[in-house]
Amino acid sequence: MMRRAVFLDRDGTLNPDPGYISRPEDFELFPETPQALRRLREAGFLLVIVTNQSGVARGIIPPLSLQKIHEKMHGELEKAGAAPDAIYVCPHHPDFPQPGHAVGMACGCRKPEPGLVIRAIADWKIDASSSFVVGDRMTDVQMGLAAGVPPVLIASKKPSDLPPHVPCLPDLSAAVDWILSQG
Repeated sequence: MMRRAVFLDRDGTLNPDPGYISRPEDFELFPETPQALRRLREAGFLLVIVTNQSGVARGIIPPLSLQKIHEKMHGELEKAGAAPDAIYVCPHHPDFPQPGHAVGMACGCRKPEPGLVIRAIADWKIDASSSFVVGDRMTDVQMGLAAGVPPVLIASKKPSDLPPHVPCLPDLSAAVDWILSQG
C-alpha cells in the first residue's frame, strides 16, 4: 500500500534560518513545529525532511556537526511524538567541489531539482499525489512540482511568480491546517 507523506524543508520552515547553522547549540525549532508535526503524524502522514545544506560543500558545516544537529532535532521532535521518519540532505553546491562533484557539476538532489523527494518516494513507497511539500522558498515549490507532489509555500507575502494553484500560508501551523483540510 502506498503511503502519504509531508516533505518538509528544514531552515525557515521548521526552524529559524539565521544563515548557516554549524553547531547543534545554534539549532532551535520554531515553537509551533513540534505540535504541527505531531498533528501530521496523528493524521497518518510520514514526516520526511528534505534540506539543502551547501555549508557542507563550502566547508562551513562539518558533516559530523550536521549529523549532531539532526540528532538534536530528531530528539526534540521525538519528545513531542513528531520525530521525522527520514532526513534527506543535499550537501552539494555547484561552485564548490566534493568527491564525485566537480565545480560547475549539477547534482539531481539540490533543490529545486526533485532528487531528494524522488529518492524518498522510492525508499518509503510514497504516493506522490496524496502527499505534500512544505517549504519557505520557491525552490521548495519547484521541487514539489517537478516531483509531482503538491507544494505549499510558507511566506508572509505571496511571490508574484507563485503558480495560482499553490497555497501561500504564513507559517507551518497554517500549512498543516490547510493540508489536513484537504482530506
